[in-house]
Amino acid sequence: MKEKNVQHEAEVLHQKKLALENIKAQEEERKRIAVMIHDDIGNRLNILSLWLNNLDTKGDELIKKNIHSQMSSLVDAARSISHSLYPVNLESVGLVLYAEELIANLSHKINISLQVIPGYEKKDIFVEVQLYRIIQEFTTNVIKHSTATDLWIYIKDYRQNMAVVISDNGQGFEYEEVKKGMGIKNIESRIKSMNAVHKWKKSFLNKGSRLIIKIPKHHEFPNQNSTN
Repeated sequence: MKEKNVQHEAEVLHQKKLALENIKAQEEERKRIAVMIHDDIGNRLNILSLWLNNLDTKGDELIKKNIHSQMSSLVDAARSISHSLYPVNLESVGLVLYAEELIANLSHKINISLQVIPGYEKKDIFVEVQLYRIIQEFTTNVIKHSTATDLWIYIKDYRQNMAVVISDNGQGFEYEEVKKGMGIKNIESRIKSMNAVHKWKKSFLNKGSRLIIKIPKHHEFPNQNSTN
């Protein structure tokens, strides 16, 4: 029995390491593309917009206005695509401010309350990106598939780990019926990549949904260098 338990634990650890490597590879590629769009295409569009402002249209303000409108739309589209691929500015502003920006952008769709208990310390960029993705995925799922009007995000640092709780007041769901969906799979894959544990509140229809995540302060797996 001991030998079987050791084998089982080794297999679980192996699966977690694979999930971590897979997520990191995906994030690196997303980051590469996002930075290219954000820094190259976005900057080129902004330069073109500046040139447009100095363009002599011989009094035809309507043409200038239409072109300027299209340029602004392209700049916004490039920024949106970049952010959807990878939160480029998260590294500089941190998870909390970036999450607040997401909340502000979604305020016309749903009421979101973010409570970060004083004492929160900025985490490894990999962890913060995964948490942001989880919040983003959870929120998107709620807006698309739930009748929720309110969503709550709670973050607190403890000595050995960090707790994150995300909940809503929507119609809820039966976990067994949706666990194979891409939304749930993406969330749980990211949780696994942080070597974290989680629990979905036993869901009852019309009682909302709740996800509880506990992330160890040192999220890397045993015998694994931080550069992996």
